Amino acid sequence: MLNVRELKIHFTLHRERRDGHTPTVKAVDGVSLTLGSGEILGLVGESGCGKSTLARSIVQLIPPTAGTITVDEVDLTTLKPRQLRQARTEFQMIFQDPYASLNPRMTVFDAIAEPMHVHGVCTKAELLGAVSTLMTLVGLEPRFMHKFPHEFSGGQRQRIAIARAIAVKPKLLIADEPVSALDVSIQAQILNLLMSLCRDLDMAMIFISHDLSVVQHIADRVAVMYLGRIVETGPTDAIFAKPLHPYTQALLSAIPHPDPDVERDREYIVLAGDPPSPVDPPAGCPFHTRCGQVIDKCKTTVPKLRKFEGSEVACLLVQ
Repeated sequence: MLNVRELKIHFTLHRERRDGHTPTVKAVDGVSLTLGSGEILGLVGESGCGKSTLARSIVQLIPPTAGTITVDEVDLTTLKPRQLRQARTEFQMIFQDPYASLNPRMTVFDAIAEPMHVHGVCTKAELLGAVSTLMTLVGLEPRFMHKFPHEFSGGQRQRIAIARAIAVKPKLLIADEPVSALDVSIQAQILNLLMSLCRDLDMAMIFISHDLSVVQHIADRVAVMYLGRIVETGPTDAIFAKPLHPYTQALLSAIPHPDPDVERDREYIVLAGDPPSPVDPPAGCPFHTRCGQVIDKCKTTVPKLRKFEGSEVACLLVQ
């Protein structure tokens, strides 16, 4: 349903170095991924690795520098503005901060009804019933539809944002850390809501998160990003049972264990230093400057994603 091929998103900084060179930020540097109907892909990685930039480019909020983005065999990168507007019913996005993503001057009814009105999903006479149905679907009382966003809690605002996103019946939903600003109990409610919506509406979803425990709970497959590239991807059970890339191993080692005895005795993989700058990425494997298993070949050769034991991994150490 979704096919991303060799996607690159580079930003040119409007300042020159002393050598006359204009720096370029390689936020996303050659990402390829696929997603089937009804499938949930968990996208994980450190802050600054390019997850949100990738997500915004897929929904055409950021134009890609190179590569293709195909939704239902339609290449979004080739569409004209009017064609892209029509295609937006196929994909929608949920942002991290529900309060910032909702217009404070619009009531809940106006916020949810607007996309249906713009895209002609239903007539003006049908809007009231359609908004009531959507609010019930996401666990909100329809009698609150004439209130404003500031009158709701964080979890309720995120439910409003979800209702607005699914109002046009998209086939693809991209959720950019939708529960990171919520309390733990509310997180569970929103996660279960998203899972049930994907199942009931046959909707695919890319779920971006820093919380690997959440990703393990919700995702069918996992893709791990580092410095603008996918370094490992595969079924969730396989990734968590036997991570292949040293970076994935380090991420999983940071997940706390509920048993205090196990937590006290287990070893953590602590990465040295900070992630390299996307302006000046290192030669060879982008992770070699922090990898505890680095070999000389890693410093000169860029590893490609290749299949290994049901997953795909970009690491020269995996044989």
